[in-house]
Amino acid sequence: MQDTCAVMLERYHALLRAQAPHERLAQAMALSTMTRELALAGIRARFPNADAHELDVRLAVRLYGRDAACKVYGEVPDDAR
Repeated sequence: MQDTCAVMLERYHALLRAQAPHERLAQAMALSTMTRELALAGIRARFPNADAHELDVRLAVRLYGRDAACKVYGEVPDDAR
């Protein structure tokens, strides 16, 4: 499903193509950082008493999946998703 009209989508792509590679990379990194911060804010809201380690584990599950989080952290809460 597409929520952006074709004309605006083409304009967006043209603007991206006009950027220098380092600008596109900086934009991608900023979006990644924002995604992590939003995910972490959601986890903090859901688990206000979680310590830093638990937040890291839950964030790893959210971003990379349960299997990856288990390999890195070992124990993962059953309700982490």
